[in-house]
Amino acid sequence: MQTKEGLDALFLYATEGILITNEKGEIIRINPSAEKLFRYDKEELLGKKIEVLIPKRFSAHERHREKYNENPHARSMGAGMELYGLRKDGTELPVEISLSPYSNAEGKFVVAFIIDITVRKQSEEKMKNYSAELEKQVKNRTLILEEAIQELEKTKKELHNALDKEKELNELKSRFVSMASHEFRTPLTTMLSSLSLVTKYGEQNDTENQSRHVGKIKASIHNLTDILNDFLSVSRLEEGKIEQVLEEIDPEKFISDIITEMKHMALKEQEIVYRHGGNNTAMADKKLLRNILFNLISNAIKFTAEKGSIEIQSQVSGSAFRVSVKDNGIGISKEDQKHLFERFFRGHNATHIQGTGLGLNIVARYAELMNGTISFESEENKGTTFTLIIPQ
Repeated sequence: MQTKEGLDALFLYATEGILITNEKGEIIRINPSAEKLFRYDKEELLGKKIEVLIPKRFSAHERHREKYNENPHARSMGAGMELYGLRKDGTELPVEISLSPYSNAEGKFVVAFIIDITVRKQSEEKMKNYSAELEKQVKNRTLILEEAIQELEKTKKELHNALDKEKELNELKSRFVSMASHEFRTPLTTMLSSLSLVTKYGEQNDTENQSRHVGKIKASIHNLTDILNDFLSVSRLEEGKIEQVLEEIDPEKFISDIITEMKHMALKEQEIVYRHGGNNTAMADKKLLRNILFNLISNAIKFTAEKGSIEIQSQVSGSAFRVSVKDNGIGISKEDQKHLFERFFRGHNATHIQGTGLGLNIVARYAELMNGTISFESEENKGTTFTLIIPQ
């Protein structure tokens, strides 16, 4: 008797929900905790099928129950699944259920132990949300860190480029000072020497020698002008102060005027021949084109022998304005051709001829500003042809 009373007390006062079903799945006994859990009144569930406490979406439960009855054994329900119970008011609650079968003279029965795990689920959801938020924050921080690293790399690259640029400028200044001191010294010395001789020959009425030295002074002045123009051009290019300004020109007249202006620079028996073909108008930047032609023609004069000829040709078509300057001078070696447009470069066979080594670098950069190209063909001791092409 005491044992039965003890079991009844355990059943009635257990905080865990307990119910018993028969082979038909009908509830034959339910404790107060289970009734409270599912919000039913006392004994209201007796005689009802267990499926009344299961959400309709679990429609396969009856089939599973019948299969379980074929081989009843103690086990937890829904391994690897989330189980839910259905209250009287239609709301659901997450549960854990353990089954224990037993039998007696009256038949076979199953005891179900039901635990409400709502608080645990809420805690798990909070932890899940916290983990997701933490993961999001970590991801955001990582993204910020990656952006900071990228910005740092960008700054590092910019600093590296700035340092390279500074190094290049310092090297340019150093080479400029070294070259300028040498290039200025030669024409200035020639001018001073010729000036004293001009005075001397003037006193002696020797006009022939006097004129020869006046010519030397003029040539030296032209050399100094060329050097200064090269330095100024490089400076303006480095500072980004040169922009293309396209104008319509008459190419034949434009080039003829430049040749006329430069003829006094040619040696006595040097010949400059010019021919034009095609259209009579072209689009170009006058200042840039003039500077390019001055450089190419003055080089042709300097590197051509006294009795040599310089041929200049221009051609304007619908797509391009082409100018070529050809000399029959000392030419350029294969090895030197690779470096011809580099700053301060002088060919090995041109060291005896005055120049800054900047002219062709300036020509190439001016051509680029006009979206054009500068190319050349050359052979040692046979001459060189430079070709400028400006798109129209």
